[in-house]
Order: sequence, then C-alpha cells, then structure tokens
Amino acid sequence: MSAWVLPDHIADVLPSEARHIEELRRELLDTARAFGYELVMPPLLEHLESLLTGTGEALDLQTFKLVDQLSGRMMGLRADTTPQVARIDAHLLNRQGVTRLCYCGPVLHTRPDRPHATREPLQFGAEIYGHAGLEADTEALLLALACLKASGIRELTVDMADARIVRSLLEGVSLDAPALAALHAALAAKDASTLAQLTRDFPAAARQGLLALPSLYGDAKVLAEAAKALPSTPALRDALAQLQSLGSQVEGASVSYDLADLRGYAYYSGARFAIYTPGASDALVRGGRYDEVGAVFGRNRPAVGFSLDVKELVGVAARRPLKAAIRAPWGKSQSLRAAIAALRERGETVVCVLPGHDSELDEFHCDRELVSAGGAWAVKPL
Repeated sequence: MSAWVLPDHIADVLPSEARHIEELRRELLDTARAFGYELVMPPLLEHLESLLTGTGEALDLQTFKLVDQLSGRMMGLRADTTPQVARIDAHLLNRQGVTRLCYCGPVLHTRPDRPHATREPLQFGAEIYGHAGLEADTEALLLALACLKASGIRELTVDMADARIVRSLLEGVSLDAPALAALHAALAAKDASTLAQLTRDFPAAARQGLLALPSLYGDAKVLAEAAKALPSTPALRDALAQLQSLGSQVEGASVSYDLADLRGYAYYSGARFAIYTPGASDALVRGGRYDEVGAVFGRNRPAVGFSLDVKELVGVAARRPLKAAIRAPWGKSQSLRAAIAALRERGETVVCVLPGHDSELDEFHCDRELVSAGGAWAVKPL
C-alpha cells in the first residue's frame, strides 16, 4: 500500500475547503461569544475512565483507545467533547451560578456515524450550565439558529421532541434491556404492528399513549393532538407545554415535531432539537437538555447545549468570496520591503512573486499590484 494513502473516512483538507472551514469556525465562535459564551479547549485525549464516565455504550464503541507510555493506563481519543466540558464545569470552574461555555476542535470516531461521513469531525458546540428553566433551552436553540444563519444558511427546519414523553409513558412498566431496545426500535421505525405486539401486556394508559406516538408528527397541531391522545399527567403536560413554548420562539425557520423520535434517548433528559436544511444528508445541529451529564463528576447541574460538525456545515454553507490581495515583486531593497510591511500591517495580503515563477494562487484574488512609480512604491489596480 502506498505510504500516502489515508485510512478510510479520513481525508486531507485542501486550501479551498480549509479556508472555508476556518472562516466558518471563526464565525461560529464569534456568534457564541456575542451571546456571552466563554471558549474552552479540552485535550484531545484523556484517561479512558474520565473520558467515558457516565456515557453510553455507543460512545464507548466510537472511542479510539491506546496505552499511555508514561503511566501504563488506558487512554482514549475523544469521540465527543460534551463530557469533557461537563468535567470542566464541575471540577475546574466549579462556579455556583450560570456558566456558558463553547468549544471547537476535532473529535475522532472509530467508525463513521453514517455513510460517507468523516471519522474526524470538527465539532463546534455551546453549552449552558446551572439553569433548570426553559430560558436556557430557548437560548441554546436561538444560538444554534444564529450560528447557522451567520454561516449563510437561510432555509432551516427545526424538528423537536422530548425524552420525557416516552419515559413518562413507561413509568411503572417493568422492561429488561432487550425489550426496551425493541420498543425503542419500533417507535423509531413507526412500526405500529410491532409496537402493538410489544405493548399488549402494558397498562391501558401506557399502551394507548405509546401506540399513539408514531402518528404524532408534523406541525404545531401535533401538540394539540398529543394533549388529547396521551395521558394527562403533570410530566406529559409540562413536556408538551415546553415544546410549544420553544417552537413559538423560532423565527425564520419552519418548526416540526416528532414525538416518537428517540435519538439520544439515553442521553437527553428533556426537550431536544435537530436542525435541517436542504442539501444536507442529516441534521446539521443536534441539541437539547441533558441534566444528568455532570452527575458522574459529582456535580449534577442543569445543562443544555448543542453541537455540529463544521466539516458537514461547509458542504451547505454559503461560499465566501476570495480575499483580495496585492501582487508584489520579490526584491531586497529596503524601500520595497518597507512598503510591503506597511501594507501587511494595515491588514492587506501581499503575495511576493518569486523570480522565474508565477504564483499559483487559488485562494486569493490579486486585484492590485505594487509597482515602482517615480522613485516610490504605489499600489495600482490590475
């Protein structure tokens, strides 16, 4: 095998895409900063028990593992940054009030999470700790939308669900792990016949509610239908009311609901959302409330957040124009070098043409030229 062949689902990022990714990264971080989020940079690898503490089996299987040559302990390359940020909030910052944190860095997956996906996403995320009220859920959703709009994406659909709905319906129902997994699979596939078979011995209210869920998807009318079809318990009423409130805050995007959507069921503790746009193979953003994320670190604080892969985002974000640049001759004269330095200090990009070569530039638009005129150097349009 050739030495330059990369592993499957791992790729170099060449100048055009790299420029676009970096511009998006800066815009996302600037947008989060405008909302008051502080930047953190967790390490790429940690001791395995810290990295996987409290996470599900899926994240364990997605994590590359290796032996630390200094300590002999097992280490992992992070597959998700959220557990690390929860650790930072719990043990390093240890603040009493609200903490808003954001991050952007690579994560590694042992396998792509869907066809044609990279195993090295560039994960951007924002998380707010310390507030149990719906205000935090709303802020996270509005920040996610602001980030996508800052990326030049205008046609957006927000799809919402709530992990508490299925949990409330199953309260008091005794199920082993395989039976619960089969039930989740039937709900996710909206397989009414299998669902009817799996719930045949359930209490009437739980069975009726679970059988109603596969048909409860669509626009805001779904919530009114759900209020009639599901048991009128405090937890279910609260979940539906919060979904209605969150949806009402969305501007400039369509809103849909899918009450049988169980993605992230083991992770999320309340309302969750996914944001889609035409041309993307899957959701651009996933987020929601995950109050239990810090419990394993000894500090169970309310938490809401979202994340996205900048490498996925670049495929649908608006293309940026090339940066204007100035072409200059290569030379040793002090006046020429002083003129070039002065231009660069003013923020201009100056590309010096080396003797005998034309500069092969794909990522700059040289629309001006530095020329000698009357014993001085001047910038002239090309």
